[in-house]
Amino acid sequence: MADRSGVQLTGVHASSALGRGAEAQLAGVLAGIPTFRPVRRFDTSSRRVDAAATLPEVGDLADELAEAVEAACRAAALDAGRRAESVLLLAVHGGARVPALGAGLAAATGFPGVRTYTTACVSATSAVADAAALIGRGDVERAVVAAGYLVEPDQYALFDVGRALATDAAVRPFSTGRTGLLLGDAVAAVVLERAGRARRPGADLLGWGRAGDAFHPCQPDPTGRGLARAVTAALRRAGLAPDEVGYLNANATGTGYSDAAEAAALRAALGPAAARTPVSSTKALHGHALEASGLLELVVTVLALQHGDLPVNAGWLGADPDCPLDVIRDTPRKPATRYALTLNSAFGGANTALLVGAG
Repeated sequence: MADRSGVQLTGVHASSALGRGAEAQLAGVLAGIPTFRPVRRFDTSSRRVDAAATLPEVGDLADELAEAVEAACRAAALDAGRRAESVLLLAVHGGARVPALGAGLAAATGFPGVRTYTTACVSATSAVADAAALIGRGDVERAVVAAGYLVEPDQYALFDVGRALATDAAVRPFSTGRTGLLLGDAVAAVVLERAGRARRPGADLLGWGRAGDAFHPCQPDPTGRGLARAVTAALRRAGLAPDEVGYLNANATGTGYSDAAEAAALRAALGPAAARTPVSSTKALHGHALEASGLLELVVTVLALQHGDLPVNAGWLGADPDCPLDVIRDTPRKPATRYALTLNSAFGGANTALLVGAG
């Protein structure tokens, strides 16, 4: 029997180089114009690459997170009394500042406490999966997941030294000629509630899956076995067949090994449906926001699905035989079904899949 979670996303908010607010994210991904520009936030004169997707004006991360949580709560009509009975989950980059950042966010936004996630690029999606599990078990009625990353010099330097950044200042997921990823700002928050208990309608979070492959500290398993298991678990929990998925927002970062491994994972998990499921990676537009990427991509996936237009895969130069997928190019496409998957992977072989319905 299908394990329907009965969880809805009733409030969403996000800010990125696409703009501020949910509607700006939708307009930006449907416009299909990448937001990468020279970095002005810190000195990059000693770096190989000088490009990122950054907000032109940005506050302290704590203030940005508080603003995002407040906006998502307003969208869901989540007042002070209901917040006090809810759980707050926060995904951010690890470090000594995290406990104070989490405690300060909970106090500023009226939550009794916070659970923090610092598991790299699956931090936010792991938090969403945990929130859905808590709601599905009946432990809580609702949860708020927040995530934030603002491009800063330390991580930028690590990716640059590791030769992971795109040398042509463009991210080209699944495309021939791709040269790497580019970082981007993202601060987002979503409210998840038990279906039937929400004050506002929302999209359905139907399934989620998590799996590891432990293949290498940095390189993905070329067979994509971990990500394939995560996708299969999400489909099983939702009670859906592979050919019922109408869109897939891929993790694809624009790096050679990672994109090819993801394509292999999709072929393994979806079978023949992988060749005809519309795919794009919105990282080609807003960059890779590390711990916050998964939440931003969940927001844009839900909004695009509800709007009825699927974002393009920007930066496309030509087909890569290692990535035989139905990549959305040139113009947005209409979804064939009301269901979509959004995928994320992290160093160390961690993988997540979230399956949503338009509601």
